[in-house]
Amino acid sequence: MVDLERPEHLGPFVDPNVLARISDLSLVARIVVQGFISGLHRSAHLGRSNNFSQHRSYMPGDDIRQIDWRVYARTDRFFVKEYDVDATTNCTVLLDISRSMNFASLEITKLDYARYLAASLTMFAQKQRDRVGLVTFDSDLVNFVPPSAKHLDFVLQSLDRIKPNRASDYKSSFLKITNAVERRGILVLISDLYDEPKEILNAVKGMCFKGNDLIVLHVLDPAELTFPYDAVANYRDLESGEVVSVVPEYLRDEYRELVANHLASLRQIFGDSSIDYRLFDTSTPLDFALFHFLSHRGHLIRNR
Repeated sequence: MVDLERPEHLGPFVDPNVLARISDLSLVARIVVQGFISGLHRSAHLGRSNNFSQHRSYMPGDDIRQIDWRVYARTDRFFVKEYDVDATTNCTVLLDISRSMNFASLEITKLDYARYLAASLTMFAQKQRDRVGLVTFDSDLVNFVPPSAKHLDFVLQSLDRIKPNRASDYKSSFLKITNAVERRGILVLISDLYDEPKEILNAVKGMCFKGNDLIVLHVLDPAELTFPYDAVANYRDLESGEVVSVVPEYLRDEYRELVANHLASLRQIFGDSSIDYRLFDTSTPLDFALFHFLSHRGHLIRNR
């Protein structure tokens, strides 16, 4: 059983602020992947099941290395061992590159954290021999790299060239994404989810109806969660550009309550729709966050 509370075997965690100073995205992805893979030490085949399923009689052409010689010693008959092994699949990252993703109270913006997260997941998926792809979107579908076993470099190059320009529009962009992603597979949505929970769910339902396994990774800056500011100031909405004068002392508690309700609603609607949801705080080391997410996802899959 993987220890989710104290994964000491992960070693030193990868500080996202340190990653923000590295310009080579592929290097960042390798550092992160190596970090959290070291915690999943139980299996050399990460993400794939090599759990024993059953014995069956040996057939001409079977690999003799799969013969269970202990069973042969007891029965004087040849049996081979079968395992539950997942087939390769398409893994496509859907990355929100709207203006709100460019916010940062630390050295790293939400968008950079999301880029590193997307690069790490695609590199990890390719290590599993899955076909990887990428969709970037804001108010429209911006770029589409179709999933392929040979497209990791194209995905990393696309992630490296991202520039946020427009506000988000989930309804419009996801209609085009649903039409663009033809073959079903694993879809990983990475976004700050700046919209009403029901509107977001309605936007992504089309992809779920097509038989895709949707994962939602919610990226937020710690300041968006706690609103730690004290000074009276003008605050600008990165999506709309609207400027509002705010007295933090009077609004902080109300703000935190609104954020807590928003997160609770997202967890509920995604949970009710059997969509895996996970909140990522940009101050959390990426390898640590990924280790916890993948371990938790593996636990959920085994229990379904």
